[in-house]
Amino acid sequence: MSGKDSKGSLWATLRSALTLDANFYENAPITPATTQIARTIVILAALSHVLGSFVILLINLAKPSILVLALLIDGLSIVGGYYFWTFTISKIGQWLKPNHVTYRDLLIPIGFAYAPQVFNFLTLIPLLGRPIELILAVWSLLAVIVAVRQGLDIKTHWAASICLVGWPIIQIAIGFVQVLEQNLVTRF
Repeated sequence: MSGKDSKGSLWATLRSALTLDANFYENAPITPATTQIARTIVILAALSHVLGSFVILLINLAKPSILVLALLIDGLSIVGGYYFWTFTISKIGQWLKPNHVTYRDLLIPIGFAYAPQVFNFLTLIPLLGRPIELILAVWSLLAVIVAVRQGLDIKTHWAASICLVGWPIIQIAIGFVQVLEQNLVTRF
């Protein structure tokens, strides 16, 4: 796959993932190319979150050392959340449908479902940052529900139940990271 094809696939993947296209999630092949695209989407989501946090931390006059530490933690929290959420979904999925889908198989569709998080840089908009962040989080939740429903071939309410096990934990962790960043800026 050439660089140009790869870029076209990335944008097509983002577009399909953002529209919550069930057929897209069901028919996504497990290949090195799709694995790379899913990983790229998660990294873009993390970078977008870091960008929004960077501007907010600059406005709050964070010291350079605190800024770097906070941004590193911020980006890692998004990537770590992706792996943790995929892990919880795979474990519950294995319990519901043994030997149906592996953790590795779920990394691709859940990575695709992180597509709304690519817009996380918009959280830097004054007074709208938190509502935008919540909308993007719910949008990603809905995308993951669709991905899990298609991947495990289960009913929507079961997929939602599975996804809601890890989602609040991730949201609390991200909120904790944001409070930690604010405390670092004000204390140092």
